Amino acid sequence: MIFDTHCHLNDPEIYKDIELHIEEAAKVGVKSFLVIGYDKESSLLAVKIAHKYPNCYAAIGFHPTEIFDLSEKDYDEVMALAKDPKVKAIGEIGLDYHWIKDPLQREIQKEYFIRQIEFANYVGLPISIHNRESTEDCLAILKEYPPVKGGIMHCYSGSIETMKELLKLGMYISLGGPVTFTNAKTPKEVAETCPLDRLLVETDCPYLAPHPLRGTVNYPKNIALVVDEITRLREESRKHIEEATYQNARRLLNIDE
Repeated sequence: MIFDTHCHLNDPEIYKDIELHIEEAAKVGVKSFLVIGYDKESSLLAVKIAHKYPNCYAAIGFHPTEIFDLSEKDYDEVMALAKDPKVKAIGEIGLDYHWIKDPLQREIQKEYFIRQIEFANYVGLPISIHNRESTEDCLAILKEYPPVKGGIMHCYSGSIETMKELLKLGMYISLGGPVTFTNAKTPKEVAETCPLDRLLVETDCPYLAPHPLRGTVNYPKNIALVVDEITRLREESRKHIEEATYQNARRLLNIDE
């Protein structure tokens, strides 16, 4: 009973054998997927996948590295998908200071981050946030433009102190492959201390494969290793972790079927 709240079944590496990967994931307990868009093509494909597979849902939006040549026409076309009943979030949106160093480009990232938060608030959807080496600015924006329906801190890598601030803003903390890395001290501490009613799990497939598969293509079935590690760290039953994170995702994403 696992809900993968951040996966790219729309990535070419996964999509070419999507039915196989969905079947293999089901064998380890994966019941639902949130397929994340990051540009026009991936958002359109996420919605297509969500309609073809009943246990898949879509998030649409523009990743912070994908907004620099974005036309208003393409932006509007993607955001129009928000009215589709299988679209459950706006994402992945946010800031990325790892790849983007130019101060002017970072300002453009902020503008699109805020724009997409405000759109999510307008249509009544939660957000899925990509935050890489930009925590201070990301948190500041969320405080100034709080997400009305909350959201997901995808592959959270921040501190416990920052986590507490995010929880106050209605955010959920999603952990993926990095929590299994042997040197991942802070993510493990977060896994131990995050309130269970705000914890989510993900793969980010085909990226961030968990230990001991680190550095390889991450497949949806590998989420079992993430759940196993969280179970070990929290010293709770696997069933309890699965059920809690599954219901958390359904509640946040407003899924009642």
